[in-house]
Amino acid sequence: MPLLTPPRYWFVIPAAGIGSRMGADKPKQYLMLGNKTILEHTITRILSLPSLAGIVVPLSSQDNFWTSLTILQHPLVHTIHGGAQRADSVLNGLNYLADKAHNQDWVLVHDAARPCVTIENIQALCDGVAGDEVGGILAVPVIDTLKQVASLNKIQTTVDRSALWQAQTPQLFRYKLLRDCLMQTLTRNENITDESSAVELCGYQPKVIEGRTDNIKVTRPDDLLLAEFILIQQEKLHEKQL
Repeated sequence: MPLLTPPRYWFVIPAAGIGSRMGADKPKQYLMLGNKTILEHTITRILSLPSLAGIVVPLSSQDNFWTSLTILQHPLVHTIHGGAQRADSVLNGLNYLADKAHNQDWVLVHDAARPCVTIENIQALCDGVAGDEVGGILAVPVIDTLKQVASLNKIQTTVDRSALWQAQTPQLFRYKLLRDCLMQTLTRNENITDESSAVELCGYQPKVIEGRTDNIKVTRPDDLLLAEFILIQQEKLHEKQL
């Protein structure tokens, strides 16, 4: 039967990782950017999305930091236990939504460590795939020259970048389709690098919606300074537009 209401938009923000490349004394999503943690910046920004139905945050069972954040009190924020890998955490989040989301609802999976994503870009993604039965992702065209490197760090060849895009998040898919694809690919022990790869491995072709280069993922120590600079500049631009 057709839905009587339009599809809703749910977010899953996997935050069970430890961020080993950051080399910090805590998971990178709990490092500070200004007066808030990276994770708080990310969630706060997403909470301003007008069509938001809710946010599910899968956390590590060993997480001792989440309970210190005031944002946990927000009625649209729900926490669950994450899994061993990102795909397991996302699937746990989808399973949590099993009695809340309709099959045709949209689920946006977003990196906890991408605090600079703009609501305008998220809305562009939602609008760009609105009539699609699969979904799509934010991505940007690759602009740097790419080298394929062999052993001993020797360049093997220069890769043609003309058809290459760098995937970002959010990645947006129909609820049932994404859940089914993650279940199938995890059962087959396939290499799932992001949600789109799970959908692709099941024979679907997600759309690409052009994102912004300032939607960076905080991965290494230098990224903290860059993310803080981007947030300050975005805030200044927002104030000018008011």
